[in-house]
Amino acid sequence: GSKVPPTVREDQVRDHLRNPNIHKSMGPGKMHPRVLRELADVVAKPLSLIFESLLTKPLYIIYQQSWLTGEVPIDWKLANVTPIYKKGRKEDPGNYRPVSLTSVPGKVMEQIVLSAITWYIRDNQGI
Repeated sequence: GSKVPPTVREDQVRDHLRNPNIHKSMGPGKMHPRVLRELADVVAKPLSLIFESLLTKPLYIIYQQSWLTGEVPIDWKLANVTPIYKKGRKEDPGNYRPVSLTSVPGKVMEQIVLSAITWYIRDNQGI
């Protein structure tokens, strides 16, 4: 298997930004998925640069830094949680399930990490 750390390419980020579910609500960042879809060409490069290290670039942007440090911006950890009724007595809190709306950039990051893990497992015939 490869020892080279995965990188996040601008085209990867752009592809993920162009394909959000625009019918979903805004997360805590108050940015609608449709806005990022419309701005994919503009924000793909800055978001991909976030994955670069301080040693290789004096100005880096969110994703590469996040990948290297294992940390994500606090805003990406926030969620708007809404209780959704399932069945039974509405007075019983156990009859509701939580639905969490998280940030769109955070979801893009999750998809990139998932792709990298999937690639690694395939490349190394498992873990």
